[in-house]
Amino acid sequence: MAELEGLSDAELQEKIRDMEAEMRRNRQQMTRITQENRLYEERVKENQAKLKMSTQLPHLVSNIGELIDVEEEDDEGQEGSGFAVKKTETQKKTRKAVIIKTTARQTIYLPVLGMIEPEDCKPGDLIAVNKESFNIYEKLPADYDARVKAMEVDEKPTEDY
Repeated sequence: MAELEGLSDAELQEKIRDMEAEMRRNRQQMTRITQENRLYEERVKENQAKLKMSTQLPHLVSNIGELIDVEEEDDEGQEGSGFAVKKTETQKKTRKAVIIKTTARQTIYLPVLGMIEPEDCKPGDLIAVNKESFNIYEKLPADYDARVKAMEVDEKPTEDY
């Protein structure tokens, strides 16, 4: 308040107008951010619905055959001269790709792991994949394999021969 004491009426009016203009800008920005937030929430709901639809049963049980480190190919590595710039080992970006073996006796290369983290999987793990797109949905527990479950003995037979 001490800064406003020595001001004339015109200067006070100008400061009030500046503050009102700043309040209007802040309200507009708040409205814009609220609307963007609402749009993002709608997109999240849509994507969750799509995800739920695409992960419905039946899944195809598969095994991870091999995990492969694939080097990212960026066009940013070129300068205007058209010559590729050599990247050092620390500058190279790698991502994981996977080769899966399905119960339908197919071997498939997937450049993207899907919905599981590369650190969570190793060769031989059981996974659930989409029958058509082969997107990986989840890592299955070791006792999930239907082939093994069919051969398990539930209870001891009572017949003697």
